[in-house]
Amino acid sequence: MRKLTKLAAAALTGVALLIGSNVKAQAVKATAPASSWRLGVGLEGGIPTGSAHDFSNFELGGTARLQYDASSDFAWTLTSGYYSMMGKAVPNVSGTNYASLGIVPVKLGIKAFLGSDIYFGAEAGAGFESHNGSNTKLILSPGFGWASKSVDIGARYENFSGQNNSYGLVGLRIAYGFAL
Repeated sequence: MRKLTKLAAAALTGVALLIGSNVKAQAVKATAPASSWRLGVGLEGGIPTGSAHDFSNFELGGTARLQYDASSDFAWTLTSGYYSMMGKAVPNVSGTNYASLGIVPVKLGIKAFLGSDIYFGAEAGAGFESHNGSNTKLILSPGFGWASKSVDIGARYENFSGQNNSYGLVGLRIAYGFAL
């Protein structure tokens, strides 16, 4: 579990450094139009629901979201990262916790802006579990949020289903974003 967490963190850091160095190396003209591409890096926190609540009380993770603004009120998104549903104490067994559940989500989605900064979001994709034979879950995730030029705060419900098991989480994502 620790090895996978370190690997995911190293991969995200490498992608961020690669993109950051490429962006920094580009020359920008004063009259250049605003880019339609954005990248956001966020921290996630959530409360597991369904069968996940049996072994975990809290989810913590990090994600990167690539966003393409198709118009002023609609955007496409691609989100990936790492979630950890941290194992809680086993009842009536002193000093023993359930194993944490790690998930690598890969989701495509939309953002429909209802006002200048308020949006409705919906994502669908796959969640790759890091235990139990590396099961893959279907992810469906509606949400809403507020986004400015550099901050994105979103709340969502995320459902994971597959292999005759379904669970979810109610989550909050706080992210820093910038134009590419």
